[in-house]
Amino acid sequence: MQIRPATEDDTYPILDIVAPTLAAGDTYAVRSDLDDAAVLAYWLGPTHEVFVAECDGNILGTYYLMANQQGGGDHVANCGYMTAHNARGKGIARAMCEHSLERARERGFRSMQFNHVVSTNTGAIALWRKLGFEIVGTLPDAFRHPEHGYVDSYVMFRSL
Repeated sequence: MQIRPATEDDTYPILDIVAPTLAAGDTYAVRSDLDDAAVLAYWLGPTHEVFVAECDGNILGTYYLMANQQGGGDHVANCGYMTAHNARGKGIARAMCEHSLERARERGFRSMQFNHVVSTNTGAIALWRKLGFEIVGTLPDAFRHPEHGYVDSYVMFRSL
């Protein structure tokens, strides 16, 4: 597997991963009814440095890296990760997170923060913890889950 910067040729494979994930409405605090243009505008936004995880010519995952805040908070990185449904459980998210931590260091970030990790996303929470992130805050009932109703979200953080 290779993780590399996304190119224009990756637009539709990225859309094939991001659109159904957002439409499911169970992991990202983003509207679930976005059309393709809005999905791409969100994921490929001007502040995002976007990468893809590719194996044998197939895009298996994508992530973006950005500053979590501006001004006095621009030394803290933020990322979003998505893995293709048929590639889950194969270490893609771990590889992308490890890559993003290194890339964040290269860009001069001092830490990384995830602002809204949905408490029902237990696989992601376990992985982030294994990779050194801690839950530093709980946002009670901050996410309206399509199956579980209002659930907590976590702020997760680690130094680089």
